[in-house]
Amino acid sequence: MSQPSTSAPSPRQPPDAAIVPDYAAIKQRQQATWASGDFAIIGVTLQIVGESLAEAADIRAGERVIDIAAGNGNATLAAARRFARVTSTDYVPSLLDKGRARAAAEGLDIEFREADAEALPFYDGNFDVALSTFGVMFAPDHARCASEMMRVVRGGGRIGIASWTPEGFIGQLFKTVGRRVPPPAGLVSPAMWGKEDYLRQLFGLDAASIRAQPKMFNFRYASAAHMIQVFRDYYGPVHKAFAALDPAGQQALEQDMIALFDRHNTAGDSSLVVPAEYLEAVIIKRTPEVLH
Repeated sequence: MSQPSTSAPSPRQPPDAAIVPDYAAIKQRQQATWASGDFAIIGVTLQIVGESLAEAADIRAGERVIDIAAGNGNATLAAARRFARVTSTDYVPSLLDKGRARAAAEGLDIEFREADAEALPFYDGNFDVALSTFGVMFAPDHARCASEMMRVVRGGGRIGIASWTPEGFIGQLFKTVGRRVPPPAGLVSPAMWGKEDYLRQLFGLDAASIRAQPKMFNFRYASAAHMIQVFRDYYGPVHKAFAALDPAGQQALEQDMIALFDRHNTAGDSSLVVPAEYLEAVIIKRTPEVLH
């Protein structure tokens, strides 16, 4: 049975974090945010990202794979379809339930565990591969999360991560929402995980190599108004942002989002197709030197 390490991870805090946020309080609010709405409605549209990441990480049959902050299980299913032994983790039970239902529908044998990405309940080196698609990037303590990912992967194992970039559409959406509903002071933007140099800062000491490639995902909706309604109803961060504003603020945020969506729309007046840049990264964990 998997158990937590007896030694605490040694997070490497980014040097530009001048203000130390209350991570415990932020995490509690984030957990409530992701439990609101129904992220699975949007999550299933992102399945192609999980498939691409599973290929980039070279998932092989029989390997022990953990999907961290798995949501409703896109990377989980992708790895299981490649006959890996998969453990799917998230700290929102309702999202794990959605993953269980998807796995049952496909007849896939997957273990589901409620777990915090910053305190994973597994032995050191318990897995061959760790995956996360748009998941770990939202953990408030980036350094601790990176340290935990490294800890539970064996030497020579791989970590595959897909993260939205600061410059891409979702990174711009974060900024648009943040102008109306500011994030907690001192919190590093989740979109920093979409920068290769930041990943090297987080993982570099323990990484034998880091391979990163910018990629695009196309959001496809009927119109800007349609996408806003879906995100407002089902995407936790946007759902909570609207709930925090008075009617005038809600209208202003909606207009800001329509302007953003229209600027990025490549489909003309017929529908909405919004290319969103993300970074696909594969990190190889350094193998400890053996002293003779």
